Amino acid sequence: MQEREFHDGAQDGLEALEPFDPDTVKSFSDLLVAMKKTAFGGRRLGEAFEVLAAMIEDPDCFVVLTLSGAMTIAKMGKIISTMVDRGMVHAIVSTGALIAHGLSESVGKTHYRYDPVMSDEDLFRKGYNRVYDTLEMESNLNYVEHVMARTLKRLDAGQSLSSELLTRELGRTLVEEHHGAGILKSAYLKGVPVYIPAFTDSEMGLDVATWSMGQRLDKARSSNATAHDDLAVLKQLHQTLPAFNPYHDLNSYTGRVLAAKRLGIFTIGGGVPRNWAQQAAPYVEIGNVRMGLNVAPPRFQYGVRVCPEPDYWGGLSGCTYTEGISWGKFVPPAEGGRFAEVLSDATVVWPILVMGLLERLQAKTSPA
Repeated sequence: MQEREFHDGAQDGLEALEPFDPDTVKSFSDLLVAMKKTAFGGRRLGEAFEVLAAMIEDPDCFVVLTLSGAMTIAKMGKIISTMVDRGMVHAIVSTGALIAHGLSESVGKTHYRYDPVMSDEDLFRKGYNRVYDTLEMESNLNYVEHVMARTLKRLDAGQSLSSELLTRELGRTLVEEHHGAGILKSAYLKGVPVYIPAFTDSEMGLDVATWSMGQRLDKARSSNATAHDDLAVLKQLHQTLPAFNPYHDLNSYTGRVLAAKRLGIFTIGGGVPRNWAQQAAPYVEIGNVRMGLNVAPPRFQYGVRVCPEPDYWGGLSGCTYTEGISWGKFVPPAEGGRFAEVLSDATVVWPILVMGLLERLQAKTSPA
């Protein structure tokens, strides 16, 4: 039997842990740095702070923020707009629902805490849409549709639309007509593009579709050319397709990440936004193979993910960065890739991370 050697960890270059000492913590930044020296979820959060700070402080890094889940319903919208305002992110890829609920807040509407005494049938009758423990008023979304309609009327008739174009123009509407803070307002002012890959899976997608059909219906009514049966009318209107081309988004985004010296990705949740943002490298790579080109695929050197879903459940939201390396989406750690993943509810850890980042930025810009 082979004899054991009793090494001290230091002689093998292992990193020593330290007890968490509350007396040494004077700020969010202190807290996160101290957590990196602990274990389990605390260490993961501390490591995420370190990687996130590195990507944001890297002047050559183009940072992509991907968003899923009901984060604006959960009142995280000002965190997003603050990150944009402070130059922490340079592109956003999101679900449409998240942006739509953020628009509701941006135009001065209110979300409410759900009272479990009320049944979902009661909520439906009163025009309350439940998202877990929070309510979005249907009247809020109807008002958002008016904002969308005013924006669409300003665009050239027949113009080919994309989510990047629509979110930019909605941001312009917010700047010109509304005084409150908002994700799209901040993005417009900072020139940060906002992409919504699954655009039709959102209130805004439905707004564009119904607006387009409404324009056709108005013309038909003015010429007395409408059918008398509403279902027949609707079937006719469904032939009216908005001039929306998602490939404008794909190529715009790919062009931006190709132009960057280094790439970083900060993911809240997962799903379509995270995967769509990461597919630029495979897109370029298969283009090289199939069209005989020789373009370097844009791979992420930094990555931080906050999502409660682990990979062993089999969902894309739990896809690890290690798995992404096998697809050519990330720079391997051996070549300088830096990644951290926090398996937690974003509403718990995201505010702490951002407060720590704001403190670091403040310390760097304040006079000594």
